[in-house]
Amino acid sequence: MSFLRRRKGPSSSSTQNTESTTKPQQPQPQQKINKEKSGRKWNCYVTEAITGPMPDPPGVKLAKEGLKVKHPVVFVPGIVTGGLELWEGHQCAEGLFRKRLWGGTFGEMYKRPLCWLEHLSLDNETGLDPPGVRVRPVSGLVAADYFAPGYFVWAVLIANLARIGYEEKTMYMAAYDWRISFQNTEVRDQSLSRIKSNIELMVATNGGNKVVVIPHSMGVVYFLHFMKWVEAPAPMGGGGGSDWCAKHIKAVMNIGGPFLGVPKAVAGLFSLEAKDIAVARAFAPGVWDKDVFGLRTLQHLMRMTRTWDSTMSMLPRGGETIWGGLDWSPEGESSCGPKNSKKNGTPTAEQEEKVDNNSTKSVNYGRVISFGKDMAETHSSKIEMVDFRDAVKGNKFANNCDVWTEYHEMGVSGLKAVADYKVYTAGSVLDMLHFVAPKLMARGDQHFSYGIADDLDDPKYQHYKYWSNPLESKLPNAPDMEIYSMYGVGIPTERAYVYKLTTPTDCSIPFQIDLSADGGIEDSCLKSGVFSTNGDETVPVLSAGFMCAKGWRGKTRFNPSGIHTYLREYDHAPPVTLLEGRGTQSGAHVDIMGNFALIEDVLRVAAGATGKDLGGDQVYSDILKWSERINLQL
Repeated sequence: MSFLRRRKGPSSSSTQNTESTTKPQQPQPQQKINKEKSGRKWNCYVTEAITGPMPDPPGVKLAKEGLKVKHPVVFVPGIVTGGLELWEGHQCAEGLFRKRLWGGTFGEMYKRPLCWLEHLSLDNETGLDPPGVRVRPVSGLVAADYFAPGYFVWAVLIANLARIGYEEKTMYMAAYDWRISFQNTEVRDQSLSRIKSNIELMVATNGGNKVVVIPHSMGVVYFLHFMKWVEAPAPMGGGGGSDWCAKHIKAVMNIGGPFLGVPKAVAGLFSLEAKDIAVARAFAPGVWDKDVFGLRTLQHLMRMTRTWDSTMSMLPRGGETIWGGLDWSPEGESSCGPKNSKKNGTPTAEQEEKVDNNSTKSVNYGRVISFGKDMAETHSSKIEMVDFRDAVKGNKFANNCDVWTEYHEMGVSGLKAVADYKVYTAGSVLDMLHFVAPKLMARGDQHFSYGIADDLDDPKYQHYKYWSNPLESKLPNAPDMEIYSMYGVGIPTERAYVYKLTTPTDCSIPFQIDLSADGGIEDSCLKSGVFSTNGDETVPVLSAGFMCAKGWRGKTRFNPSGIHTYLREYDHAPPVTLLEGRGTQSGAHVDIMGNFALIEDVLRVAAGATGKDLGGDQVYSDILKWSERINLQL
């Protein structure tokens, strides 16, 4: 089984003697095998000459050590990476029954783009199916092994697990419709019930061995929701009781988890300008920038994505307590120059000197959105903020728009009021989104919450809207369970934005990231209107690491049974040559799924190891220092 660096050897054929009238003799099967092996060896020699000796894939390495299948594994995919197929549609979708509308080649997007948009959009009032349309998640391992031809998501991990004996009866892809709210995946498709019954079946048919759950990206907070749902009594919950997780789950190994949300979700909902749907951009660079849908591509996409309630699960949680205020942030002084890796948070003296010599600057990361570069840098005492909350929205400015977005109902005065507020923190940005997208946020308020609980025993936190927020819910009563936070570091990751208000025209999106805003020096954290911090290109370290570093560390009010938590960071190293494909040491949000070190950690735990066996925490970033700066009641 080949992985990433290995390339298929050249096909071999027998040389025909042109003077002979007889048909050339076909090589025997053994000859074919020998020739194919020779071709593969030659390519490996060439690759090794360029990149050095190639390590064995983790599955091969661990099989040699004698590791074998033990704990069944459950994969929980994230947003956009799972396939969606058509079960019922309108006349324009004739011939597409059970064909993929999302994932695969995206051929239908180019052939009939408006029909594609129509069928992937949800009802703007209910967040569920529009009349006459049923789009459903693909099932099985094929649901998310590859996002598109040649672009793996789970495929490399699955193949490595197979090397130590895993097969479909010991692996389960918990596919769900990632567009709809978490609770609605149960209401419409019974997805949570299916996960529960499949886990129970896997434990029962594998000698009572508990499962290892491996969520990725938004799947991380989806599974947080599941763990609360499965405990809760019916009809709101799954009726499994308070000891269900303790009986069925050995470990939850979260990969690239946005536990506390991501700032790029704000930009995505506000102007659709964040590099969101990073997977699709990597698969086909520029695809979302092409004029696929006529003259209003971004407007069409905003109209569609604003019907997806799941996008609101990714908004920042914890407000200013977690993400910082107008004049402070947990990250404090930051250097966005060449990284200086340090393991377990302790740099060497040489690294300390290098850091001191790098340009470090105080960045107001707490200002998630600033209107103008000067507003991003000026002390808050010198900023005159005009409150937008009671502003009159005025008359519509779009009279000839066939692509409805809520901006067109705000009027010029409403748009100006948003810009006049000048700066928005993680707290006030939620109020701003309620102002500019009231229908979207009204649906979101029914399913998600972004605060910090004062009293987790308050009966109100039994409602499902709190279950995916780790700051408003408790972990299960499962002291023998382990929770891992596994994520990449060393890649600039979106943290805050500089915006501008453009002149509104029919069907335009009036707010845009100000591409002219730049820090002015090579190592600046501000480039093209985006402030970056350490992360995996999608999720900042703060969101991925805080709960396992502090919020859940030891016995806390969020972790009353003292579940052991582990931080496993993977320092990003891009592929050295094209022969490495997407790399075996990548820390990028999706490419990390092919990271050999991460895969080895997963395989060892699935085969029976504990976090202590892995060596405990593995930390390269400043997450421990940043976590201490957050004043959160534990």
